[in-house]
Amino acid sequence: MSKVIAAHAVSVDGYITGREPGPGRGLGDGSTLFDWYFGGDTPSRVFDGFRLSEPSTRVFDALAARVGAVVAGRNTYEDSDRFGGGSPHPAARLVLLTHRPAPEITERQTLVTTGIEDALAAAHGVADGKDVGLMGGGVVTAALKAGLVDELVLHQVPVLLGAGRPFFQALPEHVHLDLVEAVPAPGVTHLHYRVNR
Repeated sequence: MSKVIAAHAVSVDGYITGREPGPGRGLGDGSTLFDWYFGGDTPSRVFDGFRLSEPSTRVFDALAARVGAVVAGRNTYEDSDRFGGGSPHPAARLVLLTHRPAPEITERQTLVTTGIEDALAAAHGVADGKDVGLMGGGVVTAALKAGLVDELVLHQVPVLLGAGRPFFQALPEHVHLDLVEAVPAPGVTHLHYRVNR
């Protein structure tokens, strides 16, 4: 059965962007969170142009190969210039979860306005049996609140950004995690958790 996974680069103080992210500004001053994508000698087999360290490539490609669809929230979508009408993943469909109209949506993207459960159902429907990835703090938090996340991967970058968008928003209760794997790599530590439900 396919799973719901959230994997994101995050600062030690919990931010997924720096200050002033937005359309045309991307992650604001938080682009350092993704330096490890290009800081190595091992090319990714999933993402063209990514050259990571060997341990990062192993972790990153294993996760990326599992994903058949991605659910992203509106802030992530806009900050990423709408993914150029496609998806943040070269082989996965995008499902955009938003409460606002999105007239710019393309035929390669699916719009859902009725909540996280419907967005995940739509994503499972286009994922061809593969896992569904989550992008953005609001989407991940909504899925955690609904008890719908199976795995959480924090690509923790050794930087304190001090401000930006936090990965997690307020949750109604504690979410307990079981550590599956911790992989240190140059410029990042990959922390893979199973959500204990």
